[in-house]
Amino acid sequence: MSTKESNIRRREFLQVLGAAGVGSMVASVIRPATAEAAPMKVGSRPFGRTGIDVPILSLGTMFDTGANQLLLRQAVKWGVTYWDTAQYYNRWGSEYGIGKYLAKFPRDRKKIFLVSKSGNRGTGGLTAELEDSLNNLKTDYLDLFFLHAVSNATRELTLEIKTWAEKMKSQGKIRLFGFSTHSNMADSLSHAATLGWIDGIMTTYNYKVMTTDKMKRAVDACHKAGIGLTAMKTQASSSWSHKGEESATSEALEKRFLDKGMTKEQARLLAVWTDDRIAAVCSQMQTMTILKANTEAATNITALTARDRRFFEAEARATAPHYCAGCTAACKAVIAEDIPVGKIMRCLMYSRSYGDHFRARTEYLDIPESVRARLSTLDYGAAEQKCPQNMPIARLMAEAAEELS
Repeated sequence: MSTKESNIRRREFLQVLGAAGVGSMVASVIRPATAEAAPMKVGSRPFGRTGIDVPILSLGTMFDTGANQLLLRQAVKWGVTYWDTAQYYNRWGSEYGIGKYLAKFPRDRKKIFLVSKSGNRGTGGLTAELEDSLNNLKTDYLDLFFLHAVSNATRELTLEIKTWAEKMKSQGKIRLFGFSTHSNMADSLSHAATLGWIDGIMTTYNYKVMTTDKMKRAVDACHKAGIGLTAMKTQASSSWSHKGEESATSEALEKRFLDKGMTKEQARLLAVWTDDRIAAVCSQMQTMTILKANTEAATNITALTARDRRFFEAEARATAPHYCAGCTAACKAVIAEDIPVGKIMRCLMYSRSYGDHFRARTEYLDIPESVRARLSTLDYGAAEQKCPQNMPIARLMAEAAEELS
């Protein structure tokens, strides 16, 4: 495939995805949605040693679910019944819309593995937000409740939190407890595996982080501890430090999988799904086309060959400086001030990779103005030296301040 043809194909793909603006939206171009499509049903896997099986595809709902009731109904029909929401997602109406659906179709509640999250770290706040979620969702219990966005499990997963989780379980308000993490994932997973009271974890997991020795050990430790694992951020987009450009290895990866009858986006999902330690992949799917495409991917899983994996490894090495792997403890420790580098990197990802500038700017503006004002003035030299991905942190912080203000 010529460079010109590759660029045209890539632009067409980005136009489709850019309009949708989702994170792990695998492949809205796998096959077009048609009324004649054969019935599909997503398979399931054990969620650790909890005794519960979950669909391998999870519906991420950081969108207005109230305006997408037909999509929720179709998700149930296709077996996409692991629904992930959060208190934080209510700025998009997520919990409210799911509650609207469950009020209309109460019999579907038992089919759905329903998850919500709280960013609170105090037990009083957790209780208040859990009660609020239950009220919003029109349900008496959650199947899984996450402590949202844990970055330091040693500090955040306290004995007080454990006692609270056990109390909520005894009251029947939650069945399982765990946390989500997209910063310092390996450290958090490794620590959680030693605790004995974490049921589930949602973690950034993709072909760019899954091959590192540290992450391999962490995932294996959680698997042996019986913790159910859900992968997010599975596409590992490379547009953090250069907008829309792709390396020669990226083009080789694309050609290889197009020749095999699949997009590289579908292949990236398969790279995660072929790791049977991962129970599910969470993907934000706010259109019927994306839901159908991802469901098709989940129902047509094929194994990746050793050569396929070598293509992924080559691209991961070639694009390392373009991808923030979430190991923010390394860079933050040597920055003079408390700058949320990981969050700012995610904001750039939402804007540049997902085409979702509104979400990126909304999250960026959550950062205190006094912090945002200093982003372009600090010295990031030591942080860049510490970064295992060799990312141009100073340039990216300055670009974020310019693009998202």
